[in-house]
Formats: sequence, structure tokens, C-alpha cells
Amino acid sequence: MIGVLVSGEGTNLQALLDAGLPIVAVASNKPGVAALARARRVGVAAAVFDASDYENREARDEAMADWLEERGVELVVCAGFMHLLRKPFLERFGGRIVNTHSAPLPDFPGAHPIEDVLAAGVPETAATVHYVDEGVDSGPVIATERVPIRPDDTAETLRARVQAVEHRLLPQVVRALCAR
Repeated sequence: MIGVLVSGEGTNLQALLDAGLPIVAVASNKPGVAALARARRVGVAAAVFDASDYENREARDEAMADWLEERGVELVVCAGFMHLLRKPFLERFGGRIVNTHSAPLPDFPGAHPIEDVLAAGVPETAATVHYVDEGVDSGPVIATERVPIRPDDTAETLRARVQAVEHRLLPQVVRALCAR
């Protein structure tokens, strides 16, 4: 059973849903985001775990882990989740949390990978799926697929092409992990 962590539009969540994967729960750190509506439209349990509702981020992560475990989640997929997970969460789901990133790792970690690769002037970026650990995009890489950077690319055009690859690669990787 899969739990998905989201913070925004939910396009990677939609790719996972469209792939027919066994998603049983969607958790967000932000209320009112489109990803929550996507989950609810297809009958998947959805909840908000806003850090401001908890004493600290560790308490929030513990509550989120409890909620996911209550729903039978075995694999956690970060699909645009824009918070680092804290120790209580990592201890509960360690080795069973994956994330997607819009650049090759470990070369371009962080919150703005598309802008970073464009600023670096490199010839390509990548869609990368990796395990989550306590660092920023520092967990072991599971799969990566190169995406060439075109001379006329902007952050928006490159992001769209990388996301198209992510929407295919992430469900493939998650399906393979579920089959283990």
C-alpha cells in the first residue's frame, strides 16, 4: 500500500493514480492544494499536516506517520512534497521512502533544480528517483533518465519536459518497488 506526500498541484500524484498503483493515503503539508482534491475525487483518504498546527516539525511528522500507518501504508512516495522529513518519520519508514527530483543527483540537489542546471550551463538535466534520507536529495539514486537542454529552453519549457519524464519514470519505479 502506498502513501503519497504532496505540497501542490499533484501532477506526479496524478501519474501514480493513472498508473493504477495501490494508493491508500495522500498527506499534504499545505491545506487547499490541488493534489488533495485529486486524491479525494478518486476516493483516496487525504489529510493535511500543516507544521503550524503542531509543537514542532518532529511532532507533525510523527502524527503524519501515525496516520499513514493506520491506513496500512508500506511505501511512501514524495511527489512534490517540499519539506524535509524529520527523524520520527524516517525511523518509521526508513528505506521505504522515495522522491522524484528534476535534475541529476548528487550534482544538483535542492529546491530549484531546473534553475540550477540552466545557470550551470550543462547540456542536460535528468528526472531522478531516489530514496529519501535525512539530507537534501542525498539518498541513493534508484533510477534516472536524461533530458537534454535545448538552446532555447527556459525554466518553464525545461520543467515541462522533465515533468513528462517524471510522470512516466516515477510510476515505473514505484511499481517495481511494490513488486519486491
